[in-house]
Amino acid sequence: MPRFAANLSLMFNENAFLDRFDAAAAAGFTAVEFLFPYDHSPEDIAERLRRNNLVQALFNLPPGDWAAGEKGFAARPDKFEELQQSLRIALPYALATGVKRVHLMAGIADRNDVAAVVAFRRSLAVAAHFFAPHGIDVVIEPLNKRDVAGYFLDDFEFARDLIRELDVPNVKLQFDVYHCQILHGDVAMRLREMMPIVGHIQIASVPSRNEPDSEELNYPFLFEEFDRLGYAGFVGAEYRPRGATVDGLGWFAPYAGTRT
Repeated sequence: MPRFAANLSLMFNENAFLDRFDAAAAAGFTAVEFLFPYDHSPEDIAERLRRNNLVQALFNLPPGDWAAGEKGFAARPDKFEELQQSLRIALPYALATGVKRVHLMAGIADRNDVAAVVAFRRSLAVAAHFFAPHGIDVVIEPLNKRDVAGYFLDDFEFARDLIRELDVPNVKLQFDVYHCQILHGDVAMRLREMMPIVGHIQIASVPSRNEPDSEELNYPFLFEEFDRLGYAGFVGAEYRPRGATVDGLGWFAPYAGTRT
């Protein structure tokens, strides 16, 4: 049975950020993820996790100036120092929360630019080496350009090939079903092919990015497919609720409280 993690950057926004941990646990989630923790101290976030007996499934490394449109540094040759600093900023949060995977964002760059490709490979290798002693995987996630215009990593096959070429044990694929459906379609077959390198899965309806209970995708089938393929990681509920978060959790009711 899949283990779901509530994405606290999108869900339970009726509450202040730290209070979303309490709300997620009350709704039956046993794990959480979010985009960025850096507006709060590692200790405050760790306390909310402990208090609610929650597992931290994932968070992103610092992206730069998010409000100004930055979406990471990894494919930016001119931003390698910032990339290195972002790893040092994230580490105390990783250690405090016990997270086992962090998302390295590629940034806005041209994937046909050789210098950007070289920078991304280098950044990924450096990040993996930095986090390996702590037992932490580094995941990369292709994003569709309808949501994130100009994003470097916009192809699942490119990500797959890069992970296989690097052949670093703690580099994995973040398989966001929403983005895969928009970019490529054929989600189940891509899951079957890429599952050996998948480190994290995320879900949302397509095209609206709401609760995973309608529209293009048959999520009950995909949830069973995760089990058939032996996926033992977390499934991040990274969607925008149509209304109040708790009112849209009917899809989650059969899985509430699942830890194993």
